[in-house]
Amino acid sequence: MNPVFATATQLAAAIRERHVTASDVLEAHLAQIDAHNPAINAIVTMDAHGARQRAREADAALARGEPWGPLHGVPFTLKDAHATAHMRTTTGFPPFDHVPESDGAVASRLKAAGGIIIGKSNVPVMLSDFQTSNPIFGTTNNPWDVKRTPGGSSGGAAAAVASGMVPFDIGTDLAGSVRIPAHFSGVYALKPTEHRVSLDGVVPDPHHSPRSVRIMSCIGPVARSVDDIDLLYRIIAGPDGRDTDVPPVPLGVRAAIDLAGLRIAYAPTFPGFPVAAEIRDAIETLAQALQSIGASVVEAPLPSLDFRDDLRRGGALVGMITSAFQPDTGNAPATIAQYFEALARRDQSIMAWEQFFGEWDVLLCPPSMTTAFPHCTPGSPLSVDGRDESYWMVSAHAALFNYPGNPAIVMPCTLDRDGLPLGIQLVGRRWDESRLLGIAKAMTAFTGEFRRPSGF
Repeated sequence: MNPVFATATQLAAAIRERHVTASDVLEAHLAQIDAHNPAINAIVTMDAHGARQRAREADAALARGEPWGPLHGVPFTLKDAHATAHMRTTTGFPPFDHVPESDGAVASRLKAAGGIIIGKSNVPVMLSDFQTSNPIFGTTNNPWDVKRTPGGSSGGAAAAVASGMVPFDIGTDLAGSVRIPAHFSGVYALKPTEHRVSLDGVVPDPHHSPRSVRIMSCIGPVARSVDDIDLLYRIIAGPDGRDTDVPPVPLGVRAAIDLAGLRIAYAPTFPGFPVAAEIRDAIETLAQALQSIGASVVEAPLPSLDFRDDLRRGGALVGMITSAFQPDTGNAPATIAQYFEALARRDQSIMAWEQFFGEWDVLLCPPSMTTAFPHCTPGSPLSVDGRDESYWMVSAHAALFNYPGNPAIVMPCTLDRDGLPLGIQLVGRRWDESRLLGIAKAMTAFTGEFRRPSGF
């Protein structure tokens, strides 16, 4: 078996069954990194020595009949926003450039499951852009076209996975930050329900300031199959004793789903959200295909919400929180009354979507208004079917579901006229990732599996 472009699930099984060693798997991925990372710049911090030592230990442990867990011997990277013990962590921001003393929750759980960390993947400064570039490590390019962005803020993660440098990475998602890169780069990514995964160790601050963003921000896996997304989600999800916002809600079991008879709502876009005709057409074509096999597929009436206002309110709510910790921005901090009023407005959106998903099994919709766009100055207008659209609307279709906290998965579907990946987004009911992932798995019969970029 050629380990490069095998999924994490396949690699774990091959190592466990002694068809290949952890060391061989690691060396194959290190060679892929050496060959392609100079052009892509997806992985920005490496620990090949430590990874090789850990792979040897994994092989020795397996020879003794001591498997470490479901990821035994599988290599991976982490988005450079997770605390990693004795490994450089920067969040793309020079004042945060440091080496943590301990692992955050995600790194700790992946290592405990037997995974072998290779290094860190690139991010924009403080995870604050839809492109991936920062003054420490520079710009990450899209493996499908190096003149274009892989998205952000988990752009390095998606580019590394798409180009076969690693089988998976774990990103963060406050406004589509795993889902937009997955769409742009042709891979899979899950934003779980808000508070499903511990935020301990995310955006580690060497100055030890209190954690600020505690709502809407999520952590989710980036991989090349639904099976991998499911496996990784189950490893990282659930209470850890450090993030007290994570409740002990059962994860459920992903069941085989028969799409025939499902109630599938679809939205070619949302009111006031621009979208490229190719993306709209892909959504409608998939909806028709699903209807042909007996699913109830309807362009259903959406909740009675002002979706653009929800985006604004979500951004304002995050701004209220961050401004309280950054008084030097010149913005007056919100009062407690204003903050609770903002939470009450958010509750209205949550309840509206809860009612919607009481009637529908899943919502099929676009992940973004465009496919991967050329590198540009952040804030520059973007061309969508020849029209200039606001740069900041790139995240609208994805960020809409950070506000109410619903789980959402993006998966590759087809290629656009330029040969770039074009993904779809599936959204489910809060706390029901197991059903959402089951639907996504069944949907691959229509969307196809991961496609390898040309040249890799």
